[in-house]
Amino acid sequence: MPAHMTPEEFRRHGRQAVDWVAAYHERVESLPVASRVAPGEVRAGLPAHPPEQGEPFESLLEDLDRVIVPGLTHWQHPSFFGYFPANASGPAMLADLISAGLGVQGMLWATSPAGTELEQHVLDWLAELLDLPAAFRSTGAGGGVIQDTASTATLTALVAALHRATDGAARRDGLAGAGRQCAVYASDQAHSSVTKAVVVAGLGETALRAVRVDPSTQAMDPGHLAELVAADLAAGVLPVLVVATVGTTSTAAVDPVPEIGALCRAHGIWLHVDAAYAGVATVCPELRWLNAGLAHADSYATNPHKWLLTNFDCDAFYVADRGALLGALSILPEYLRNAATESGAVVDYRDWHIQLGRRFRALKLWAVIRWYGAEGLREHIRRHVAAAGALAGWVRADDRFELPAPANLSLVCFRLRGPDEPNEKLHARINESGAAYLSHTRVGGAYTLRMAIGGTHTRLDHVERAWHLVQRLTTDPPGPETTSGSRS
Repeated sequence: MPAHMTPEEFRRHGRQAVDWVAAYHERVESLPVASRVAPGEVRAGLPAHPPEQGEPFESLLEDLDRVIVPGLTHWQHPSFFGYFPANASGPAMLADLISAGLGVQGMLWATSPAGTELEQHVLDWLAELLDLPAAFRSTGAGGGVIQDTASTATLTALVAALHRATDGAARRDGLAGAGRQCAVYASDQAHSSVTKAVVVAGLGETALRAVRVDPSTQAMDPGHLAELVAADLAAGVLPVLVVATVGTTSTAAVDPVPEIGALCRAHGIWLHVDAAYAGVATVCPELRWLNAGLAHADSYATNPHKWLLTNFDCDAFYVADRGALLGALSILPEYLRNAATESGAVVDYRDWHIQLGRRFRALKLWAVIRWYGAEGLREHIRRHVAAAGALAGWVRADDRFELPAPANLSLVCFRLRGPDEPNEKLHARINESGAAYLSHTRVGGAYTLRMAIGGTHTRLDHVERAWHLVQRLTTDPPGPETTSGSRS
């Protein structure tokens, strides 16, 4: 019989683990933002074979400091500005611990009624906080579900859209059941998960239509979308899905959802709005212009795990009418049958996504909303939007730099005027310094630095220090850089 950890041992080691996490957050700002290990270095620090006998928990904590922390890029560092944020907060971490301790498998209402009903309730709360259309509430024909990521949400929306567009034939007979070629539309700035979704769904990359963007805004050109749809209809191709993005990955551009939605309504095309990064910003009333046109949307996704203080993974996925979703994904083998499901009075979330099993993710979103309240969440968003506005002003004031795209929300894209090579070198020096971490994109083909502001503990002074670093590295010749702290 294995030596299971007793409740008393769990209490003792649990305190050690919580203390370790708290200490990590206290010292993370002193660490270099990006890991400096060489490929294979982490594995070289680990034993070649698993232990024959169990080891004390303290040994694991020691190896976290010795091997793991040096191999991390610290996403919770206040000077991490790469990609979009991956917020972690105390209430979410504790709720994740409780979720792990409960060990709930919430595939059916019957397997844990509280797991399903809390998720319905907290997603209705979130819809209210974000001022989403009433159709997305669980009290009507639609409702919300927590997916792992917006990538899964996009794939799920595509599967539902195929079901509706083919009157169920795609489920019954596969793509041959559609009777003709299908098409999916997204701007050339849409997330790569759209391409992956058409591949996974079996449509093939040739089914994806890349819609041009307005060069000045990087947002989808609805006129070009209309041309593509008209050409496909004339050729006998079935338009299935349009993905509009609110806050693109490259530049946080916002597609014109009202115009896109009207076109989709006119042709019966499923409209999915991917607001993975930007959607949570509508907790602030002054930013609810981001919701324009959502009344046309068949589905919508935003990620509290990016910018709303909720630990990864937590994507809020909403549908206006769950009929197509359930029609596409509901499968009920005998071993899952139960009286509650047969009654039709409950929601079984196994029918709302690709996988059967599901974790109790609603606990952490519930904990975040209760701890911060609407006011605290708004302050979190506003602080970062204001910091980005300040950074954009500093960039404009320095004649060496330009803003190749509008500075939207908490993302600022900037570059040195002129060729790509100096920008590539500047980017490398910033990240190698250990004092800040940025990512890059291309705007109009030009190499561009991205500074995504949104960390849980990121303040204006962190942004200002990063900008001073950029200016200094632009002026100073290459050489040893000053890091933000020791390696470990």
